[in-house]
Order: sequence, then C-alpha cells, then structure tokens
Amino acid sequence: MNFRISPQKFNISQISFKQEKSSKSAKLSEQKPDTFELSVGYVNDIHGQTNNMMRILSGIKGDIRVSAGDNDIGDEKNAKTHKATTTFLNLANITATALGNHEFDTKQNDFLNTLKAYNGNILTVNLKKEAIKYQNLDGSENLGRVDLDDYLNKSKIIEVRGEKIGLIGASPIDMFERATHPDYHTDCTVDNMKDTIIDIQNEVENLKSQGINKIILLSHLGHKRDQIVAQNTSGIDVIIGGHTHELIKDIKEGVNLFYSKTDEPVILTEAGRDGKAFGLLNLSFDELGIITKAQNNLAETSNFHRNMINQYLFDEILGKPERIGYVKSAPMPPSTLIEENPHANFMCDAMRYELDTDIAVWNNAGPRNFFHEGVIDSRDIKDIAPFRDGVSIANVSEEKLVNWFKDAIERTYKSSGYKPGLIAVSGLNYTIDSKKGTLVGMSFVDKNGIEHKIDVDNPKVDKTYKLATDSFIMSAGADWGVLAEKEDCIQYKECKDYFTCEYIKHLNKPIEINQTGRIKFI
Repeated sequence: MNFRISPQKFNISQISFKQEKSSKSAKLSEQKPDTFELSVGYVNDIHGQTNNMMRILSGIKGDIRVSAGDNDIGDEKNAKTHKATTTFLNLANITATALGNHEFDTKQNDFLNTLKAYNGNILTVNLKKEAIKYQNLDGSENLGRVDLDDYLNKSKIIEVRGEKIGLIGASPIDMFERATHPDYHTDCTVDNMKDTIIDIQNEVENLKSQGINKIILLSHLGHKRDQIVAQNTSGIDVIIGGHTHELIKDIKEGVNLFYSKTDEPVILTEAGRDGKAFGLLNLSFDELGIITKAQNNLAETSNFHRNMINQYLFDEILGKPERIGYVKSAPMPPSTLIEENPHANFMCDAMRYELDTDIAVWNNAGPRNFFHEGVIDSRDIKDIAPFRDGVSIANVSEEKLVNWFKDAIERTYKSSGYKPGLIAVSGLNYTIDSKKGTLVGMSFVDKNGIEHKIDVDNPKVDKTYKLATDSFIMSAGADWGVLAEKEDCIQYKECKDYFTCEYIKHLNKPIEINQTGRIKFI
C-alpha cells in the first residue's frame, strides 16, 4: 500500500491484518476493498524543548496531527516557554492533545491562559474538578484556581475528507504525584485505572452513537496502562501514548499491537521524550471502520533543520539566544536513569565552580536534553535544564548527605522505571552495589582533586559540606528527602543554565563532555 509521504529519515514498517482476526470483519463473506486512508502525525512528552520544536515543524506530516500530552514543562516562572510551546502547537496544527501532568505544573489561571491561546483542544476523560462555587474563594484566588470545564473536553470530533474521526483524551493516574505544585490542584482528582477504563468506554459509546467508527485515544496513562486499555475496551483503533517515554518503532504484536474485547486490532504508539522523535502513523480502514493495514514511522528530530521562519517567531518570544562557546566532543546521553550522566556531571561542575562550593549535585532525571558537538548557545543549555528552580546553597552534614544518597539509590533500584534516578555529582565519588541497589562507598574530592573517604556506615554528624543544587531538590522533598530547609539556604534567582553558561565562558576554550568515573558499580 502506498501512502503519500516521503520515506526520507523514517523507519518504515507495514503490517496487514487478517480479516478473520475481527468478529466484525468476519461478517464480510466477500473481501471488500479498503474505503479510507488516514495519516496521523504524532508527538508526546516534548517537555518545552523549543529547539526540537523548531525541527519538528520542519518534518511533521499527517492528515491530522495530535499529541499525547506533556508538551510543556515548568511552573509560572516558565511563562515564555509556555508561550513558545503554545505557538508550536498552533504552527504544527496539533488538532488535540491529552492533558498530561506537566500541563498542570502551573496555576490554573495560568493554564487557562494557555488554553485560550491554543487553537486546538486539550482532552481528558478522567480528570474530575470541584467547581469554584463549592470552594473557599479566598483560598481559590490565592492558588489561582478557576473553573476549567468550559475549556477542557472529553473528546473531539474532526472531519477528514468527509470522514468523521473521534479523539478522546486520558490523563495519568499518578497525575498529582508527579505535579510540581500539587497544592495548586487539590480541588482535582483523576479516576483510578478501573474507573478510567469505564470513562473511556463511555466516551467511545458516545462517539459511536454519533455514527463514528474511527476512534483515537490520546493517552498520558503510560505504555503498560495503554496495553490494558487496548485489551479491555472496544471501539478504539489507535492509542497515541505518552508519560512513560517509550520509543516504539514499527508494529509488533504483543508490544504495540493488541486486540480489543471485540477482537479488533488496536495499535499503540509513543515517540520517546523531549521531542527527540516524532511519528507518522498511516492507516487503512474498511467500511466498518476496522484497521486493515498500518505503517508506523518514527523520525529522529536531530535529522531535521530548524525551521528558520518559525525560529524568528520563537526568538521574538524567548529572546535571541547568546552564543556561549563550542563543544569539542560529547557522548550520547545514557539511555536509563541508572547510568552515569556526564552531561549532568558537567552542569554540577559549573554550579560548584561558579558558587565556590564543596559539592554540587543534580538528579539524572533532571536533564531534558544533552550537549551536542559544535557551537552551543544559551537556549541549547536552557533546553538541558528547562525548570526555573533557582540554585540553592546550604551546609549539609555528612550524615544527612550519606542518608540522602542511600534513600535515593534504594528507591531508584526498587522502582520499575528506576526513578528518581541516580545522582550526578561534582566533588563526590560514590560506589553502588547494583545487584542490591545500595550505597557501599563514598568519598569527598576536594578542590585539589584529593579524595577523602567517607564512612557510609558511620557518617559524621559534625562534619558539614557546602552544597549546591536547585531549590526543588534541596528543600521540596518530592522524590528525595529534604537536604536543607528553605530558611537555612542561600537562595539564588539564577538557575543551573545560567551558571553553566557562565562556567563555559570562564573556561574560554572548547569544552569536552567526558566527566565520568564518579559513580562506580559492583
């Protein structure tokens, strides 16, 4: 089957479904021709990566274009990035997007401004919100709460060449466990998995009652939950997924091809994270709205040039980036959160040097991009560290530091997704027993490069280190224990990206990203 797309830079895989696989299609005693072809361009979990957005604009195609959510990232301090993200969604003609957890990083009134500026629809079938009239108005105003019901929809119907397509959105079950500021949204809940499946099926039935037999779910539930939805509902043809950052190529039965309760094929897709890839799913339907052929293509964003016209628009919003320096060499970033990340280590070096601290730390899940060889500017570095949490400095006891590492490492190895991830460091070396998932050794590295062993079984209570990290890691206690209370810290309004830019300028030479060997594994 020939689809009207350019195959350049796309991995191509096509599959044809046997008619007997579907109870509905089995009723067709005579093989009937395909009646409708549809191409779906998709993105997910872009996380406000503006450089990648500009590249995606140069390559994204499709009769319809959709997102599975987490297009944006960060709270009200990221207002310019929010505006740039909305501009991208409009320029890319993203018809609809699921409501992900990062869309709710902001206060609701700021989110409402985003909704009003977006030309498409943000969809969620399983988010429930208490009306303002039932809340304490003073508290609601302080938290920026507003009624969103007029702006959020469960589904959207669009028309392509005379055929109606139904789009449904689903938000993550763990939405508020992952929210940057959960107190902004204590008037909201997300249904559990059992009820979410009921929510989705009810909305499918609503669309089917309107004569729609081609339905796409935009899901920020995560890949494993998408598989459950595919097999425990009927009427869904495609699930465009997000949240778990899976990079799903091709179409493979048992991975991203499943069969519904009525034995119809359901295709799942997901394009990784941070806009590093985007997809084009080509579909052929029979007259009953059942997929008979499909082709899932993924493109690597780095293979596309930035759209120069749109870069001008982004510069108007974000400001023209400053050229900082030149990267002589840089490795690819790690593929998991339990590998050492030299890109994050380099940014720890920057914080430690610029703020003259003993130690600097950052979490492996923090970097949203990585250093590329060649000229680097301030926006490249901002893309690596997009959150606007200022850097924080505190004196932390050896005992507190060791116990903090122990807890983070143990919880990381017990987690199915290795979250919150290992810790990038400057001024420290540490050793992990990777089979047990425990900290077994640590040493402080002074400014002269001399190592001083720390007894991790008996860390000193009266020994302190001047430590730098961002304010969220230092004091929030979300994915980690609290290192120091906010009132005990020196707070900077500048963030990690600022200090990294200053560090590169002070180095005044081509930089090499090879800061490894700080974590050892046994």
